[in-house]
Amino acid sequence: MSIVSFKNKDRETVRSLFQLLLLSTKLGLTSFGGPIAHLGYFHEEYVRKKKWIDEKSYADLVALCQFLPGPSSSQVGIGIGVIRAGILGGIIVFLGFTLPSVVALIVFALMLKGLNIANAGWIHGLKIVAVAVVAQAILGMAKNLTPDLARKAIALFSLVLTLLWTNVYTQVMIIFIAAIFGFFIFKTNHGNQRSIVNFPISKGFALICLSLFFGLLFLLPLIKQATSIQWVAMFDSFYRSGSLVFGGGHVVLPLLESEIVATGWVNKEAFLAGYGAAQAVPGPLFTFAAYLGAVMNGWIGGLIATVAIFLPAFLLILGTLPFWNTLRNNEKMNGALMAVNAAVVGILISAFYQPIWTSAVFTPIDFAFVAILFSLLVYWKLPPWVIVLLGVFGGELLVF
Repeated sequence: MSIVSFKNKDRETVRSLFQLLLLSTKLGLTSFGGPIAHLGYFHEEYVRKKKWIDEKSYADLVALCQFLPGPSSSQVGIGIGVIRAGILGGIIVFLGFTLPSVVALIVFALMLKGLNIANAGWIHGLKIVAVAVVAQAILGMAKNLTPDLARKAIALFSLVLTLLWTNVYTQVMIIFIAAIFGFFIFKTNHGNQRSIVNFPISKGFALICLSLFFGLLFLLPLIKQATSIQWVAMFDSFYRSGSLVFGGGHVVLPLLESEIVATGWVNKEAFLAGYGAAQAVPGPLFTFAAYLGAVMNGWIGGLIATVAIFLPAFLLILGTLPFWNTLRNNEKMNGALMAVNAAVVGILISAFYQPIWTSAVFTPIDFAFVAILFSLLVYWKLPPWVIVLLGVFGGELLVF
């Protein structure tokens, strides 16, 4: 009887994993529109249709992933996979949701390799698309994350400091200062909204994941300096970028630009071409790393860059799930989160100006084109892939 039960349990586990793979792959092929839209797709499929997680648990999981650096929608998917079928379930969901766009962007990078795209009109069009898309992100985030004067002041401080002090550690310092400020200043009151969510991960395993996260964050730069191996340097750059990004995929732009373009690994034209392509494919924007890695070192480079930039997200979500019930009900921790989110708005505005605006808008015609694309995206609600196509077409027209 026990053998039969064991086999039935194995069969049920395989069935759950297969269901997760099918549904996450479907989402990976159809989820356009960025992390906020992804969360809407997830809610529709995982909560409303499949009922694999209830409304309150889903809201708690989203709150946790907003607290952590990294691609929030991917982390939510990983968390749902873990709840449904353990750690392997989280891996399956990640692969299904991420691989379609990874493959598409690696293929795009290999097609562009060796071509002279510096003066191509469609590249200029993609730069203008980036202006419109990031402007939309700024408006949405500022409305939700800086509703009062105190948080607007934090965003302004972050903006000014990021523009005037251009250093790879600037963003880390800003986020750290904002977290300390919010920890002591802001207070939140959840009233009766406290809840407990159970996750099938031990605290011991979670501590191992957190130790690995911080260990790699501090050791990789030292190993890079000691060995001067390009693959190590590449892994370190993408891992650090994935570790320090709060607020969604658009904020990864300045980090990757300083790590990849400033070092001469990828030129600015190829960088922005890949960013435009990442906007046109479904799935997480962090798969932009697959394109950059492929431009640098072929398809193997694309896969390594993908692993490096998503690894922090994996380690953090697995490392914090068992402790989230305690953290989310702590008023001071929630105050720190409020301040960090406000700081992210300022960092994003800085990224909007440099390099996005300064590399795209040179003439009144450029500005007019930005206004048109922005209006179509925000007010007419056209999907991002349509905006990308319009940008490519319009960019070609602007060169004549």
